[in-house]
Amino acid sequence: AAPWPPPPPSSWARSPSPPRHEPAPAPPRPIVTPPGCPCAPGRGRDRPSRQPSRPSTSRGGRGAKPPALPFRVGHGFDLHRLEPDLPLIIGGINIPHDRGCEAHSDGDVLLHCVVDAILGALGLPDIGQIFPDSDPRWKGADSSVFMREAVKLMHEAGYELGNLDATLILQKPKISPFKETIRSNLCDLLGADPSVVNLKAKTHEKVDSLGENRSIAAHTVVLLMRK
Repeated sequence: AAPWPPPPPSSWARSPSPPRHEPAPAPPRPIVTPPGCPCAPGRGRDRPSRQPSRPSTSRGGRGAKPPALPFRVGHGFDLHRLEPDLPLIIGGINIPHDRGCEAHSDGDVLLHCVVDAILGALGLPDIGQIFPDSDPRWKGADSSVFMREAVKLMHEAGYELGNLDATLILQKPKISPFKETIRSNLCDLLGADPSVVNLKAKTHEKVDSLGENRSIAAHTVVLLMRK
């Protein structure tokens, strides 16, 4: 008997697929480099690779001339303890109060702060190094002397004031009645237009010595511009 189901005709058999031919890889493209480039073929293999030069971080000796930067920014900070029966001098103005700053000079926290900001922008030592409290010449000295010296150093270095922003921090007394007088005197000492000198006053919300009327502090930021 014939097998069931019958085998398929030979024509049904799948013919073997022709062998697949992978395309030949494309030849590498030549690398085009500008003349003189150190990354050109054949260059740089027999010499060390060039690294980008970094600016020197050396500040040089003490007598080294500072770089002629177009702008310089400085920050100043000062704080003085308040004691009874001392005058309270702020920005060269005598402010009525029952206590004043304990200091070697007149204790003008604002002018000391501004001086430090200018000296810092110029990369010079701070006010305590230039006018040390160990020097009897500065005992009770008017802080406008320090201001004039700082402004002189600024001009000698080839800079002028771009703008100044100062903040006084004290709980008492209220500075608002004296603010414009202080700012005007500050402008005179700096030789600056009032539009570039800003003064703010903040309390310390009765927190720590500043808020308890036992001390007074100031912050100042200055921008110096190349003449």
